[in-house]
Amino acid sequence: MPPETQRPRSGGAALELLVHGVGGATPQEMLDDPRTVRVTGDRTAAVYRRADDADAERHPERYGERPIPEAYCWSNLTSGNGSRALWLLLLPFMVVNLAHWMRPATTGLGRSQRLYGVLVRLVALTLTVTLTAAACEVALDLTAWQCAGSPRCVEGRSWLGFLAPEGHGWWSQPGRRLALAAVVPVALVTLLWYLSNRTWSAYEAQRPLTDDTPGTGTNAETDTAGNAGANAVPAAGAGDDDSRPGEDAEGADGDRHREPGPGTTGAGRRVTVRPALGRPGFWYGRRLVARLRAAHTAAGFLTVAGALTAAAVDHDRRLGGATAQSAGGLLQAAIAVCAGVVVWVVCSRGRSERRRDAGLDRVLVTWLPAGSLVLLGLAACYAAWSRPGWVSAGALPGNLTFRWITLAQLALVVSLAVTAHALHRRSRHPRVAMRGLGGPAVAMLACGLGGVMTGGVAQRVADWLDKDATPGTGDGAIVGPPVLLSWQAAVIPVLLVLLLVPVVLLLARTRRVTRLLAPVVEAEYRPVELGEGASAPGGPRSRRAVSDGLRTRQIAGARARAGLTDFAPRLVAVLSGTALLLGAAAVLGSWASGEVPGQAADSTDSSLVQSVADTAQALGSWLVGLGFILFVTWGRRAYRDASARRTIGILWDVGTFWPRAAHPFAPPCYAERAVPDLTWRIASWTRRTGGRLVLSGHSQGSVLAAAAVWQLPDATRHRVALLTYGSPLERLYGRWFPAYFGAAHLSALSRELHCWRNLWRDTDPIGGPVLVPAEGERPEVDRGPLLDPLAYGRTADHPLPEPILGHSDYQADPVFAEERTELLDQLPPPLLPQQRHEGSRPGPEAAGPVAPGPVGAAPTTAVSATVPAGAGEGRAEPAEPHGDSRGHGPRRTPGNQDTPGRTQGSSGRSSA
Repeated sequence: MPPETQRPRSGGAALELLVHGVGGATPQEMLDDPRTVRVTGDRTAAVYRRADDADAERHPERYGERPIPEAYCWSNLTSGNGSRALWLLLLPFMVVNLAHWMRPATTGLGRSQRLYGVLVRLVALTLTVTLTAAACEVALDLTAWQCAGSPRCVEGRSWLGFLAPEGHGWWSQPGRRLALAAVVPVALVTLLWYLSNRTWSAYEAQRPLTDDTPGTGTNAETDTAGNAGANAVPAAGAGDDDSRPGEDAEGADGDRHREPGPGTTGAGRRVTVRPALGRPGFWYGRRLVARLRAAHTAAGFLTVAGALTAAAVDHDRRLGGATAQSAGGLLQAAIAVCAGVVVWVVCSRGRSERRRDAGLDRVLVTWLPAGSLVLLGLAACYAAWSRPGWVSAGALPGNLTFRWITLAQLALVVSLAVTAHALHRRSRHPRVAMRGLGGPAVAMLACGLGGVMTGGVAQRVADWLDKDATPGTGDGAIVGPPVLLSWQAAVIPVLLVLLLVPVVLLLARTRRVTRLLAPVVEAEYRPVELGEGASAPGGPRSRRAVSDGLRTRQIAGARARAGLTDFAPRLVAVLSGTALLLGAAAVLGSWASGEVPGQAADSTDSSLVQSVADTAQALGSWLVGLGFILFVTWGRRAYRDASARRTIGILWDVGTFWPRAAHPFAPPCYAERAVPDLTWRIASWTRRTGGRLVLSGHSQGSVLAAAAVWQLPDATRHRVALLTYGSPLERLYGRWFPAYFGAAHLSALSRELHCWRNLWRDTDPIGGPVLVPAEGERPEVDRGPLLDPLAYGRTADHPLPEPILGHSDYQADPVFAEERTELLDQLPPPLLPQQRHEGSRPGPEAAGPVAPGPVGAAPTTAVSATVPAGAGEGRAEPAEPHGDSRGHGPRRTPGNQDTPGRTQGSSGRSSA
């Protein structure tokens, strides 16, 4: 339904709900007022108002010309307390979880879509095994087996004395040392389980708005509105969820897709396939996360049990009796069977999105980790059984684990790339990043990151235990970690050198584009003789400006640097492709030679090869060590310093938007709290007041805003206008996550909303246009690029030099207030009290008003509405410093109602 363009300037109750972007912002900064109160919410995420606006609904006459500003602050979801520093340990898990959501958009090929989800979850499982195996390598192999069994290594380390064979103590036998050292990897797995379970209770447990509100597309995913066909889009995601035979498979790994357009059900009703983000179960992933958490916890325990059993079985096969060999064989068989159950659990079921699935599979969630823990206990008892004469020498038996894990990861990534290519080929789109291969590329980066982190820990511990000797060369007190880790470290310098090529090319391109843009910039700001207060077409008000070469280069350079974001897919392609090839080369090199790169090169006659190999090995080991030190230092500082934690929180803001569909140990999805918060606030306010609402989202806040709009009931959604600015909806999310934010989905979102406007600048490295064209009488969504800076030089309105704002301070542009006013004027008039309650269902889950009247109806007078205390709107608490201990907003300009870019009631600063 196209909006009416000419509207009166007063339309009754109106609210502007501001949502900040990454990095967070305080309520004082967002509302441009040092005195704010918390309206509803808690210390983690809440809605705030200015103290003067706390009872705004009781005095509608004060807000005839401006909306009531509210700020939703969610930054503490990702950077709230010191425990967030532990999330650095989960970085590879977060990255592989992103790969799950990068599946290409397509129609049909349900099996391929299911296979894509299964492959990503298997890659995620290998990362859990890799991390646990690294802990086993450090605690069991390097410390308990090699160092404790070597007199040279034990010398000077009194804390290892009770484990030394020379002491002839109870713990001196290798098996008992291993059983004791197993406490370390078991504690790590337990910590991961604890973090996942704790965040699962706080994030995944947030209930969506309602399960059966008409118009949300739940249950049968049907809408009976007459415009169903216009709003239909291909369903995103699905396939391997809990669908039963004969049912449609709908979920995150492969839906039964329908082409855009109307359809009919068996009853003859028109049907619309809801976008995935509009389904009631999308932001409610309790069941899948609980299942995956049980499987990954069991996998961790089984990895430790396998390491304990392998060493004891190797000894028993050489020197043990028949009873010991039989017991070891049975134990290994039981571990293999349990591991098979883990793989089956990971592969058999994906997300359920068509409804809020409250089931938890309690038997599986309880007994799978418990059974693996029992096997771990049996393995510890078996390893600790007395074996006189057992001596630990060389490396721990079974240390080929890293090699097999790496091979499995490479095979899975290649299979994932083949599957993604088949999906993208079915439905090509030129804006999709890396031609649909973004998911496999990111999965490869997750594997590489996990390998570097685990290998770095093992090499640093080996260096510490072996003092000045080089691990793997055989000239120290211990053998050192597996040679594959040395090969993987040696390829890091090669990877960095190869990355220099595209980096240099991009830098050269930036300089060239800056020169090319210089005349364009000067043409846009070309001085025009004007009278006092006149305006230049398309530019700021000016008396006379003078061309300034430095100023021109600054503006052109900002635009050129902002354009580098669009080359990120090429850089990721080079990085992931090179990592894949070098990873395969590292496996082949370690397998063929059985030696570290430096020793393997000694067998050649080329001094150049020897020199390169020695340099790469030494430099790679140094880089891994440096990375490990920086990682620990960064985590320690983040634990103690709130400002550092907010900086790291930017990483989580971007990486944890998506639910944990692949890895349960990934940092939690903050959107599973933020999206229900926004939908509940929007629906409750519009239902209680009947007023109009502008949802104003900056940067990542615009993504949350779009996700919240998709979750709203139809009647509520048509009373909401969306204003986005600095938005990555198309530039980043549309390209990297096409199955959820592709062109068809953004176009459908525009049709479902009454009105939507997107502001962008060409100096913004993150935000951009959403590329939704005009349709019928509905105008184009984008307005831009906005002029940045607002003035080229000094003018009457801007006597001081204006900054280049880039991604921040969109409210400083006069266009912001203009577009917000236009959106409010285009919304339907407020509903009268009797209209608000007609047709609404009784009970607490009545989430929205009935459908509004004709859009073209004239607005009524202001609606006098109080804020019921039951909704949390009746209490007003002083706001705590939210995400910032300063407790004050930005400096306010006296008489700022006359300052360009500021109007009475305009909100404060946006957050990057």
